[in-house]
Amino acid sequence: MAEQDPPEDPEQPDTNLEIAVAVPNPAWTKALPDAERICITSAAATIGGPSRPTELSIVLSSDSEVRALNRDYREKDSPTNVLSFPSGLVSGVGETDMLGDVILAFETVSMEATRDGKPLDSHLRHLVVHGVLHLLGYDHETEEEAVEMERREVEILAAFGLPDPYGAVAEPVR
Repeated sequence: MAEQDPPEDPEQPDTNLEIAVAVPNPAWTKALPDAERICITSAAATIGGPSRPTELSIVLSSDSEVRALNRDYREKDSPTNVLSFPSGLVSGVGETDMLGDVILAFETVSMEATRDGKPLDSHLRHLVVHGVLHLLGYDHETEEEAVEMERREVEILAAFGLPDPYGAVAEPVR
């Protein structure tokens, strides 16, 4: 059997933005061979072109890992689809802004996509946008915050040709 070249790293956007994607759970790349590229393009579209060097990381993980993080940091002993951990390390002029980490749980994300009749790649893209918006300071604790955050999500996803993820789930055709 011929040895294959290792896959190339997905291209980073040509800006001051560095996005590291780790995939400790191989279920992600088995289900979505272009999962890393989806993460990078989604995060880049959410952040735009930063004026200073900016870094963030995205981890495509599992329910068990996300559950442990959710329990340890949010006191919720259950998995969730996405967690965001802002670093709080925004630097002065000319230094690197470290936005933080976005961690996604494969089993929960894929279950939600199936349940809602959405392609997995579209749901991943939405959740990366959602997670990165949290790193940028958006939240949904109040109705006003939720409306603004959802508006930004819909706007960013529309640029990828995706429908409003908060719209009604379509009825199955009979």
